[in-house]
Amino acid sequence: MTISSDLSLAKILAIVLLKRAIVVPLLCLDLHRIRCLTFVVLGGAICPVNPPAEAAEARVTRGVQVLYTFDQAAGVDHTKDVVRDLAGVASPIDLKIENPNSVRWSSGGLTIVKGTTLRSIGSTQRLADSLVNSGSLTLEAWITPANDRQKGPARIVSMSTDANQRNLTLGQDQNRYEVRLRSSTTSSNGIPSLVGLGGSALNKRTHVVYTLSKQGQAKLYVNGEQEASKRLGGNISNWNGNFPLLLANEANGNRPWLGELHLVAIYQRALSVQEIRQNFQADGGKLDPELLAMELESQRPAVDPRTRDFEVHIAPLLSKHCLDCHGTTTKEGGLDLSLRAAAMAGGESGNTIVPGKPEESLLWEQVAAGDMPPEGEPLADAEKQLLRKWLSEGAIWSGEMIDQALYAKAGSKVDVFVQRLTVDEYIETVRAAVGIDIEAEARRMLPRDLRADGFTNTAYNLNVDLKHVEAYAQLANLIVDRLDIPKFASRFTKKQTLNTDASARDFVESMGEWLLRGPLTKREEVLYSGIGTTVASAGGSFEEGVALMIEAMLQSPRFIYRIEDQRGEERIGEYEMASRLSYIIWGGPPDPNLMQAASSGQLGSRQQIQKQAERMLTDPRAVRRSELFVSNWLDVDRLANMQPDAERFPQWNAELAADMRAESLAFFREIVWTQKRPLSDLFNAKVTFATPRLAELYGLEPKGAGLQRYDVSDVPSRGGLLTQGSLLTIGGDGASMVTRGLFVLNDVLRGAVGEPPPGLDLTPVPSRPGLSQRTVAEMRIAADSCGGCHTKFEPLAFGLEQFDGIGARHESDEYGNALREDGEVLFPGNAKAVKYKSSAELMDLLATSERVRETVTWKVAQFAIGRPLVASDAQQIREIHQESQRNGGTYQSLMTAIVSSELVMRQRSQLSAID
Repeated sequence: MTISSDLSLAKILAIVLLKRAIVVPLLCLDLHRIRCLTFVVLGGAICPVNPPAEAAEARVTRGVQVLYTFDQAAGVDHTKDVVRDLAGVASPIDLKIENPNSVRWSSGGLTIVKGTTLRSIGSTQRLADSLVNSGSLTLEAWITPANDRQKGPARIVSMSTDANQRNLTLGQDQNRYEVRLRSSTTSSNGIPSLVGLGGSALNKRTHVVYTLSKQGQAKLYVNGEQEASKRLGGNISNWNGNFPLLLANEANGNRPWLGELHLVAIYQRALSVQEIRQNFQADGGKLDPELLAMELESQRPAVDPRTRDFEVHIAPLLSKHCLDCHGTTTKEGGLDLSLRAAAMAGGESGNTIVPGKPEESLLWEQVAAGDMPPEGEPLADAEKQLLRKWLSEGAIWSGEMIDQALYAKAGSKVDVFVQRLTVDEYIETVRAAVGIDIEAEARRMLPRDLRADGFTNTAYNLNVDLKHVEAYAQLANLIVDRLDIPKFASRFTKKQTLNTDASARDFVESMGEWLLRGPLTKREEVLYSGIGTTVASAGGSFEEGVALMIEAMLQSPRFIYRIEDQRGEERIGEYEMASRLSYIIWGGPPDPNLMQAASSGQLGSRQQIQKQAERMLTDPRAVRRSELFVSNWLDVDRLANMQPDAERFPQWNAELAADMRAESLAFFREIVWTQKRPLSDLFNAKVTFATPRLAELYGLEPKGAGLQRYDVSDVPSRGGLLTQGSLLTIGGDGASMVTRGLFVLNDVLRGAVGEPPPGLDLTPVPSRPGLSQRTVAEMRIAADSCGGCHTKFEPLAFGLEQFDGIGARHESDEYGNALREDGEVLFPGNAKAVKYKSSAELMDLLATSERVRETVTWKVAQFAIGRPLVASDAQQIREIHQESQRNGGTYQSLMTAIVSSELVMRQRSQLSAID
């Protein structure tokens, strides 16, 4: 961005410092936890600045629909007779003071001296709709009653039209508080009401909160302590959106309340007790520590510690040390420790586990003597004691099986990652946010995202180094240079001024909310507005100031990262939900529809999220995002770097590699988007797509130029992903059964196998006359040193033996050895293997396997949330899978189930496993 020559060097430096104060935090984000230090640049040195002290005690803002603070001293734009709504939601609901002479403003609030009414200006339909749609609410008030003799009850806050018709009322009835709420099972007057304890409504500053959950649980809190609770029947769908919002009186003026109003807020969700106390303490309230300790002890869940011990300690221990030899595949000594029934039945040597009697359990005998495990890492003393304790306490075993794949990752706790935008997401975010195509430059300048745990969007692997920071700065400059600044700015303001008036603040807030995918903090408002005012004070133009603000925002951590508030609330906020939805389904930022939904509190329920997901899944961006998933899952981008032996495969070239990649993506689009078939059909659908050269490789009659659709119903050897060149090339030149089998085990069956022992000769054994690759594999399986592991995966590739290293099919290899396609597959969790006679039968077995369906669910979910899944995720994934299967098992049903699940709707910090 070129700045006017009229700007002085000092002013330019001030602008740079303001920009750098926003940009530099990119370098100091802890990439494994959500922590961010703020830095400023002083004299060329980077100096840490402590975060604002008030951050730890900030009020809860998620879901707030109206907010009144009654504090003129805070610089709020109240007038003598109008109280401003400060919630920041579209269509604010300001209040008109009907008799300004009956009130007295002060720095601490608004005192109602004589009977008057504060009445909403304009419609309250927006507020009523948001509460009805969410099915839950919170009404919060900080007040000081004038006395404890007011009755009626005297109306503190009300949505009503007269003394007998209401949606909601918080009132004072002498020395107690009362709440009336209209539902489908109460009277139109909200009777029966919820009444608090006597002695609470006194002439002192008091925090009163009423909550209604989606399940109909109503609670009343006074000064952070629960006073009353009851379950309401029905729902609030019968609320009247025409009722005004009233403070200090009824609509007809006959229920006046006197006292001081300090704060009133209404949320479109039920705040948790922790959030209520956070607001109480944020405004100076003090909680009773003895009551808190007693409450914590009384609420401690009654969980059987023996179940916890198995899930947290014993299952991972057995998985790590025992299942490689005593799993369903190997069963050395006839012992299978992966299935509860088999483990309790014991093996050839007798009772392995005797509940309550470790001395009679062969498992303990072998471990205590140091004989088990015979190889690898022995059990530590602490692990041995855990095992003995488990046996002594009855060997409680939760679930039917130990799924070894759940414990493949170290630990069982969900880590909290901050997610940087991938290169693809950055490109789409820029395009969607400002309408500029920066793809070519971004792919050239930004470091490539590498696969980790199978995907390029794995959060822990999305680091930022100096090259990233420099590239983001250069890209931001390029974007701004190409952007029509006045046209873009006109989306957010009709004025073209950078003065610090209300309209300028509104412009910065509105533009910042769009670019940074959520409302700005006060500090951000000051920083970004400061850029504009600095330019203006130096004689710069509106266009120059806006360009610099945009350039700074494009380099902000909030633009580069998907930063979320992780302060312990149970559910994520609406703006964060909007971002999760859009990046999961589209790989880009929320559109105006999602932003409006977030602003109006329309993303708080599963039904609302499912409705948005259904809309979003009809957008072409959802198709592109799904293609990125399948490209990552199958690793088809590796084809561009493959160089098979030219003498063995003279037909191989870069064009053929590109054809194979295009085939798999076109096949995926056909099954998932055109036919909308279950995802499991990807393994046996009898259709494919090929260019003439790929068709020739497959032995198909070419149809014409370009990628053409082929029905392969009459071609037994083709049909499904595993029969396509993109997957078959995983085996390399020698069509390795090791690598092909490992792919099927890990990425199709979600199995697990240990690393090969150190020092083992891994040189592939070449084929020769009389020795096919299958024969070589069978020799490895039979060998004592190899069979324990290789028996788990190499047989899975037996049905693919007739396909060579680049996917062509042959009856015999180059040495004349006959190639077979029969075999058997043992699905994890099953006790017996299933035989098949041909590759077509193998594909059908995979397509109809529940384990394979579950694996696809796990893979899509992992890609969606951007981190590896661990044991603590299992229950959520199980629920997602069941819901998806009930709705057809399609990509659309699976994605809808994922985004409306607790896995996505809850804070990451709430998903941690018991450790």
